[in-house]
Amino acid sequence: MSALRWMRPLLLTGAVAGALAVACAGNAISAVAQPTAEAASSCNISGKEESLGPTYVTYIGVSGGASCKQAEKLVRSFYQCRIKHGGVTGRCSGVEGFHCTEDRYAKIAVQYDSHVQCTRGRERIRHDYTQFT
Repeated sequence: MSALRWMRPLLLTGAVAGALAVACAGNAISAVAQPTAEAASSCNISGKEESLGPTYVTYIGVSGGASCKQAEKLVRSFYQCRIKHGGVTGRCSGVEGFHCTEDRYAKIAVQYDSHVQCTRGRERIRHDYTQFT
């Protein structure tokens, strides 16, 4: 046990030294120009949930300089693209110069929910919808 008592200060000193090294490295890294993260903004779609194409649009968010007006147009275009490529269960890989990916979940015989992420350069538009089939 006396050996453990002797090593305890060394372990503590090692932990403190490690923390200081991480803190110093963090300061050195933060001195280099870092891109700032732009927070996503939620768009107010109150009263428009049923008029943007899918049965219900439940969320629209934008970032990277995209606007809510632009996002609403994209949601309508994305819906039209889906209809063109297989009806309400059709798929669309992009519209309005955006590349889009879709994750459908909560699928049952009469409906499904989906998250859609569309990107064009820095611009990001995300929308969620429920589609009755």
